[in-house]
Amino acid sequence: MTTAIPAVPPDRREAPLLLDTEPPRTLSFSDQAAFWLNLGVSLIGFSGAATVLLPNGHPPLSIAGALLATLVGTVAGIAMVAGTGAVGTRTGAPAMAVLRGLFGTKLSYLPTAANIVQCIGWGVFELTVIALGVSALTDDRAPHALVIIAAGILCTVMAIWPLRVLHILRKYVSIAVGIALVYFTIQLLRQPVPELPNTSWSGFFPAVDATLAVSVSFVPLAADYTRHSRSARGAAGAATLGYSIGQFWCYLLGILAILQAGGDVNHIFDTLLGVTAGWAFFAVLVLRESDQSFANVYSTAMSIQNLLPRVDRRLLALGVGVLVTLLALPVRDFTDYGNFLYLIGSVFVPLSAVLIIDYFFGTSRQGWNLSQTAPPRPFMLLPWIIGFVVYQLCNPGSVPWWANLWTKVQDAIGFHPQWWSSASLLSWLAAAFVTAILVVVQRRRA
Repeated sequence: MTTAIPAVPPDRREAPLLLDTEPPRTLSFSDQAAFWLNLGVSLIGFSGAATVLLPNGHPPLSIAGALLATLVGTVAGIAMVAGTGAVGTRTGAPAMAVLRGLFGTKLSYLPTAANIVQCIGWGVFELTVIALGVSALTDDRAPHALVIIAAGILCTVMAIWPLRVLHILRKYVSIAVGIALVYFTIQLLRQPVPELPNTSWSGFFPAVDATLAVSVSFVPLAADYTRHSRSARGAAGAATLGYSIGQFWCYLLGILAILQAGGDVNHIFDTLLGVTAGWAFFAVLVLRESDQSFANVYSTAMSIQNLLPRVDRRLLALGVGVLVTLLALPVRDFTDYGNFLYLIGSVFVPLSAVLIIDYFFGTSRQGWNLSQTAPPRPFMLLPWIIGFVVYQLCNPGSVPWWANLWTKVQDAIGFHPQWWSSASLLSWLAAAFVTAILVVVQRRRA
């Protein structure tokens, strides 16, 4: 049984305040494409290009290898995002409420908790990178705490009126961002682009995983926005087109900046600011970064609403915004950024596979139950867990105690990843395969 949702006045243009209210379908293809383009462009992405060009535990990639890894990871990751976003468009439910149909209401709290943690983590990262960007613009003269608080207030206000923000992004911000990207590309390519010495392709698939992990971090957020789309096809197409262009372009500039800085990741912003009038265009990107933090604050609020469906989302957004701001105040760098990405990937890559296969080929044919009393489906946790294990076996990250644990498991079962072992792709395929088996079994029983 699908949840019955009351109709809303046709003139309502903002996201509903409570979970069980039908969302307005006001976002056009261009609204969504502009939104995803902005999400694909990030100051974190410039630094994140280092995880592609300089994959952990491997020699540097060549320029061609780094760009190809970026393209493969970006397209593969956003395809997973687009698939889950299409479910949100069809059901009209936000991302974590969609998982009620997959796991049952109570069990959906498990991925909801994981998403709350990752969204808060991303929100802290984004506020920190805004502060670092302002610091670079002002030669370290801007008070760190003041910038964090101002950025936190801005993104919280944006999270209270999310659909209005998306329309503003399309009309004004995306155009300014596009101009800034074109300008930086021209300026950086006017100078010789050196290659790093001793490059190798051995780190190609870890680089793909790092890029894909950034894309796939939006899997548990996508439906929060695509639920306002007029069609599932339009929502998926807009996300794929906008985000692919944005992230690839962003990583391209990051790679060029790192190479021109002699491989020194700490001077990426200095390289961008060093071009003629670079400060003006860099300021555009710093200001635009607020929409990344806004998306994380809003989606955290929507995730909490899956747990507390009768609480006004505006109050939740306000509380989350305050929390993220407070957590960001003492943060000054991105020491654990790479490990954070791999952890995100290991959780949400297989989850996207389970959701897409079960919704489009299984349960939705009999009805996708999004009610508060949706019965538990514990067997659907199996493919998710298997996908997580496959990911960790292929790429356990570099946190010593965690990596050592999975190394012992590798030795025990006689499995050791090869250069071609993409943790993300193998994890997705494993979870999809097991889910497909469960779907067939369910059909036969039905």
